[in-house]
Amino acid sequence: MTIYFEDMTLGQTASFRKTVTEADIVLFAGITGDHNPIHTDEEYARTTPFGRRIAHGLLTSSLVSTVLGNQLPGPGTIYMSQTMRFMAPVFIGDTVTASVEVTALDAAKLRVTLATRCSVAGHIVLEGEALVKAPSRLGAVDVSRQAH
Repeated sequence: MTIYFEDMTLGQTASFRKTVTEADIVLFAGITGDHNPIHTDEEYARTTPFGRRIAHGLLTSSLVSTVLGNQLPGPGTIYMSQTMRFMAPVFIGDTVTASVEVTALDAAKLRVTLATRCSVAGHIVLEGEALVKAPSRLGAVDVSRQAH
């Protein structure tokens, strides 16, 4: 369900939870070509400070995209930018909660700024800020030729 720009308020939130699996790691490596052994090789990963394999950072951050594209604002959202800081690793079997919170609304450009976070068991593993162009009841906005 889409939440239109006109219905958005400061402080509004949404979240999504997912448990990271072995299959997620293998598929993400295959899709992106990122076969860094910290993600794909248990023997190698044991020699790292983490002591075991970790999920790709961008796999974790992609859960933020899930929230933006499906919940807040939802279908029709145009993802414009994202900053992020990786705070801690995500391991296979961890349940990640990705959450967003509306922090600014620009009615002239239908842009929404959102604080973005991913956490595992209440501990923040990723934080940042997203800028999106939200769908509007006033009709579709052609962003294909507009400067961001």
